[in-house]
Amino acid sequence: MLDYIRIACAVPSVQVADTKQNTRDICDKIAEAENAGCDLVVFPELALTGYTCADLFFQKTLLDAAVAGLDEICKYTRKFPMLTVAVGIPLVIGGQMYNCGVLLSDGTVHGIVPKTYLPNYKEFYERRWFSSSEDLCQRYVNARDLGLQGDYDIPVGRDLIFRIGDGTMVGMEICEDLWTAMPPSTMLTLNGAEVILNLSASPETVGKRACRRDLVKHQSFMCGCIYAYASSGYTESTQDLVFSGHSLIAETGEVLTENGQELQTDYLLVQDADVGRVRSERRKNKSVRDAASFYGKIEPARVVDCGQEALRSDGTLYALNKLPFVPSDRQTRAERCNSVFNIQVVGLAQRLKAIQAKAVIGISGGLDSTLALLVAVEAMRRLGRPATDVHGITMPCFGTSDRTYQNSLELMRVLGITVKEIPIQDSVKTHFRDISHSLDVYDATYENAQARERTQILMDYAGMVGGIVVGTGDLSELALGWCTYNGDHMSMYGVNGSVPKTLIRWVISTVAETPAFSAAKPVLEDVLDTPISPELLPPDETGKIAQQTEDLVGPYALHDFFLYYMLRFDYTPGKIFTLACRAFCEDFHRDTVKKWLKVFYRRFFSQQFKRSCMPDGAKVGSISVSPRGDWRMPSDATARIWLEEVEAL
Repeated sequence: MLDYIRIACAVPSVQVADTKQNTRDICDKIAEAENAGCDLVVFPELALTGYTCADLFFQKTLLDAAVAGLDEICKYTRKFPMLTVAVGIPLVIGGQMYNCGVLLSDGTVHGIVPKTYLPNYKEFYERRWFSSSEDLCQRYVNARDLGLQGDYDIPVGRDLIFRIGDGTMVGMEICEDLWTAMPPSTMLTLNGAEVILNLSASPETVGKRACRRDLVKHQSFMCGCIYAYASSGYTESTQDLVFSGHSLIAETGEVLTENGQELQTDYLLVQDADVGRVRSERRKNKSVRDAASFYGKIEPARVVDCGQEALRSDGTLYALNKLPFVPSDRQTRAERCNSVFNIQVVGLAQRLKAIQAKAVIGISGGLDSTLALLVAVEAMRRLGRPATDVHGITMPCFGTSDRTYQNSLELMRVLGITVKEIPIQDSVKTHFRDISHSLDVYDATYENAQARERTQILMDYAGMVGGIVVGTGDLSELALGWCTYNGDHMSMYGVNGSVPKTLIRWVISTVAETPAFSAAKPVLEDVLDTPISPELLPPDETGKIAQQTEDLVGPYALHDFFLYYMLRFDYTPGKIFTLACRAFCEDFHRDTVKKWLKVFYRRFFSQQFKRSCMPDGAKVGSISVSPRGDWRMPSDATARIWLEEVEAL
C-alpha cells in the first residue's frame, strides 16, 4: 500500500444565485475529478449559490433551491462511489442560517461543518447573514428536515472528522477559519485528521496571494497535515471585490501544487499527496503527541465513517526527485549547499576554538577529503587563524593513482595549508609480513590494512602537532558501512557525517564558485570529475583507477534514495522500490533496483556497529545516523523481514 491520496480543488464558473447552473457545473467538475482518478474533490465556499449573494441569502427561494441542488449532487455521486465530495452551501439548521461545508459520497451526506469564524470587518459582513458553529444547539440534523431526500440523521458541527478510503482521516474548515489564532483545523489534526479541506471565497488584493500561500504552508507544517484550499473564481460578483480562484495543496509545510494564474476560474487542480509521510512525521514527533494530549481533549472530535473501501491514488502525480538530498532548482540547490557548508564550518570552528587545536586531515584527492579540507580552511579563516594551522597529509600506497595524488598535492598547495607526504607502502608491507599476508591477495585484509595505517599516522601526527583528526567519511558511507572499522571510520570530529555522497559534489561545486576559493577552482573541478574510489587496489595497466566504489557497492544515487525514504519517512521496502523504479525508470531496470535494494538493507543492518561508535559531527540536514542524533539501533538487529519483502517484489 502506497498511502497516497489524489485530491482535486474544483473551481467552477459560479453564477451568482443561479443554483441550477451551479449544480450542473459542480456535477461536471465531479465527473472531471472522477475521470482524473481522484479520491477527494473540494469546492469553494458557498459554491452552490455564490459567496456574494449578500441579502439574497435571506430569501427562502434561494435557500430551497440550494438544498434542491445539493440533493441532485448527492444523487449524482452514486455514479462514483469511490469519490468523496466537499461542497459549500448555506443551510438553515435549528432556525439559524449557517455557512456550511457538506461532505458526501455515494448518495449520502456524511456530515455538515458550519463555519466558525465569521469575518465582519472591512469588506466582510458575514454576521449579517450567518451564525457561527458556536451557536449550534444540536449535534445532528435529519436529512428530511433540511429538505433532502431520505430519513437519516446527519452529524453537524466543527468537530467532525471523516474516515474515507483505507482509514484516511479528513477534516474541514471554511475560509476565515484558517485566518485566526486558533483555526478549527488545529483541533481536528490534534484529534487525528490527516487531510484538511478549506472551502474558501477569498477576495484578491495586492500581495494577498503570497500571504494566502504562506498561511496554507504554515498550517500544513504546524499541523503536520495535507491541506487542500479551494477558492472562488472571478465569476463571483465584482460589484466591490474580485475573487481570484486561488487554489493550492500543501503537505507538511511544502506546497505541492497551486493554480498558475493570478485570476482564474473554471478549472480543476489535481494532485497526489502522501498520507504515509504525514503518518510517519506524527509517529516520530513527540511534540505532536504532547500537543494532542494537552489540547486535543479540549474539543474532542467525532469520527464519521464514510464507507469507502480504499483510496485509488497510485502516487503517479506526486513529484519525485531521483536525488532527494539535492534540490533540482539551481538557486535552491546553491542555497542548500551554502547552508550545509556553513553548518559544517561553524561546527568544526567551535570544536577547534574550544580545545585550541589544529586540524589534521588525510587528503586523498577524492570528494570527501576535499570537502573536509575546504571546511577546515574556512573554519580557520573565520577563527582568524592562518591556513597553515590545517595540516594535510597525503599517504600514497598501492592503489593511489597519479591523478588523485597530483590533485591532493595541488589542492593543499593552492589553499596554503601545511603539506605533508607520508608514503605508507613500506609500513603496510611490514605489517603484512608480521601477519603472514600475501601482497598478491587482494582481500579485505589487504584493503583495511592500508586504511588503518593511514588512521594511525593521522592520530599520531595530530598528537605531535597539537591537533585533532578531522574525519572525511560521509553519510552514505556510514549508512552502508563502506568504511574500515577503526580506519577511515574513526576521527576526532567528522564534518561530513551527515552529508550524503550525492550532495557532496554539489557542495564542493558551489564552494568553488566563491571568491575565497577561486584559486582552487581548476583542481576542484578535476576532483569533481574523478571516479569515486577508495583506491585500495592497484591501478590498471594504464595507471587509471581500477577500483570504483559504485561497481562494488552499487550506485550512490540509488542508495541515497533508499536511505532518504527509509530513515526520513520510514517507508516500507515495497514503497521504496516502487518509487525508485519510477524515479530511475530511464537509468536502471527494475531488477537492478531490486538487486541494490537488497544490498542496501543487508549492509545497513549488518554495519550498525560502525555507526554505534562514530565520532562527533554536526547534523546538517534531515537525516543523521549518529547514535547521539537521529538514529538508535541495536547492532545485532536482523534485516530478515525487510529482505523478505524485497524478495517478494
